[in-house]
Amino acid sequence: MYTDLPEDQLRSYRSAQTEPADFDAFWRKTLDEARAAGGDTAAVPVPTGLTTVDTFDVTFPGYAGEPVRAWLRLPRGADGPLPAVVQYVGYGGGRGHVLENLVWASAGFAHLQMDSRGQGSVWSRGDTPDSGPAGPQVPGVMTRGIEDPHDYYYRRLFTDAVRAVDAVRTLPQVDPDRVAVLGNSQGGGTALAAAGLVPDLAAVVAHVPFLCDFPRAVVVTDAHPFREIADYLATHRGHDEQVHRTLSYVDGVNFAARADAPARFSAALMDQTVPPSTVFAAHNAYAGPKEIDVWRYNGHEAGGPDDDAAALRFLRRHLGA
Repeated sequence: MYTDLPEDQLRSYRSAQTEPADFDAFWRKTLDEARAAGGDTAAVPVPTGLTTVDTFDVTFPGYAGEPVRAWLRLPRGADGPLPAVVQYVGYGGGRGHVLENLVWASAGFAHLQMDSRGQGSVWSRGDTPDSGPAGPQVPGVMTRGIEDPHDYYYRRLFTDAVRAVDAVRTLPQVDPDRVAVLGNSQGGGTALAAAGLVPDLAAVVAHVPFLCDFPRAVVVTDAHPFREIADYLATHRGHDEQVHRTLSYVDGVNFAARADAPARFSAALMDQTVPPSTVFAAHNAYAGPKEIDVWRYNGHEAGGPDDDAAALRFLRRHLGA
């Protein structure tokens, strides 16, 4: 059933999220420190038995130079530098099995699928630990370090996401001027963060993006993962101001306002996990050219393969593949 605003109101909805005065300085310093930490990108061939796709086990330097894992999939026999898609994963998942997720390489793109540090044990496997500080938190990663933006989990994950773009651009198989970012749910929110932090992406795909419009999200849905924040505040009474300050540094609405690459969104009107108003909050704030598909009778799965098909057409249009 519909649990959020009517569609006509969604299309004009604006988030109440505020922007920290030092937002840009915070992220500039974070990324400068990560890049200064150095580290090399390594790609080791993986035998898979596939005849049309070559796969590599990639390690690249992420937050603070820490090693982050990824799969790189390439269409076998492709000529010249390829357009690339960097994909981020949904909440609780990791980079998955080497034989999963073959669409983008099969379509002719270089495809880098980034692992999500400290996740990858709920619905797909992961291989990258999280170095974040220990402290009181609700199970999951939503409240890990949430009292301070410098300690917050998503500062590290979003830095990894930017460094994944840096890494893929160093690969000899990739055209560095034709790189897009893509993801669903948490992956969509991460793609928006990358779009706001990397100024020269070719395209962005954010399907039912999570991590947007926190002021509204944490009070209009009882579903996890947003519920983790409400659970934390239910026991850490009086900490809401500090928690929401931290969240303002990672809100997709604030990243969207800084992004100018062509973007494709999707929203589902029966989505209780990511309320559609939070998706529209980011879409309506997005500074660059944008489009959105609305799935009126779907939940968090949104358009499923229809979203993928539309994303493929969108990426071909903007990456020239």
